[in-house]
Amino acid sequence: MNTQAFNDRNVNDSYYMVDIEEYPTDGWGRFKRVIKRTFRGELFVGLWVVLREMLKFNIHTIQYPLEKMPIGPRYRAVHEMKRLWESDAERCIGCGLCEKICISNCIKMDTKIDENSRKEVSEYTINLGRCIFCGYCAEVCPELAITHGGEYENGSEQREHYIDYNGMLTPLEMMTQGKQQEFEGFGAITPHEDARMKKTPLAY
Repeated sequence: MNTQAFNDRNVNDSYYMVDIEEYPTDGWGRFKRVIKRTFRGELFVGLWVVLREMLKFNIHTIQYPLEKMPIGPRYRAVHEMKRLWESDAERCIGCGLCEKICISNCIKMDTKIDENSRKEVSEYTINLGRCIFCGYCAEVCPELAITHGGEYENGSEQREHYIDYNGMLTPLEMMTQGKQQEFEGFGAITPHEDARMKKTPLAY
């Protein structure tokens, strides 16, 4: 590589010196420099903004946990397992797609064959300490069995409390009362999906 062009360049034409004040060496000079840098116009502008907001008495503070901010229906919080409206049975068919697609390897699933020769979930756990709440498990679920709900407060003293299958599954009491939120949570169907449906052509 030829570096002659870099060696012959004249930097005096494109650079200019910055006018820098001399640093004070005595105590009085340092004190004057502090006063000069402190009491600028921007300081009083900031103080005026704070004083103006205080005089409005419009409190913006949320008294948590008594008051909580509303979150969107597609927020990816703690997982929920849904049931079927017709039979109150579990929607999860044990296909294992959520376990395979989980990039943080936090979903563990075990299945077994019941007395009707059907596959059922015997153990399903999600380690929320490892979960990054990406939503891949909810997107890949073919039965819309797992969604992200709105419960974002999770605290425990033990890691193994995060989280078992029965803790995510909709209780039967809520099913009898019709309180399962079908159109809430990341991964669930939305209310306007029927309008998006297109008829399949009979002939190809």
